[in-house]
Amino acid sequence: MLKGVDPRLNADVLYCLRAMGHGDALVISDTNFPAESVARETVLGRLLRMENLSSAEVIGSILSVFPLDTFVEDFALRMEVVDAPDEVPEVQKEVQAQIDSAEGVHRPMIGVERFNFYDLARKSYAVIQTGERRFYGCFVLRKGVIGPKV
Repeated sequence: MLKGVDPRLNADVLYCLRAMGHGDALVISDTNFPAESVARETVLGRLLRMENLSSAEVIGSILSVFPLDTFVEDFALRMEVVDAPDEVPEVQKEVQAQIDSAEGVHRPMIGVERFNFYDLARKSYAVIQTGERRFYGCFVLRKGVIGPKV
């Protein structure tokens, strides 16, 4: 255990988050996402897991240590519902609430068509698979920066 670090963040995930640089993309996936095969094509090259947690719980934990990019519009992406791109399922609303809480302001996610999402995921730094069983619990977070202390 580490003081001040969410205990749900395991050693492999913490290593990955620390190793990522500004602008690198992190995929948070549900249980139905082809996470193993996609993860093999990422920079990290292997799948990370945070099982028995919802997408919102995982993203809340990650955002306790992970800065979101403030220089780009696509700092957070959500997989769009097939044939209903404007629909926002409950799982995505929960994640949006985690982002807004961490950021202290409403910063809306951008929707990405399912197959475009898969393509983006393959080019990401890493994939973390959650225990989320609800459909469309898949997201991309882009790492920001932490400035010097003033």
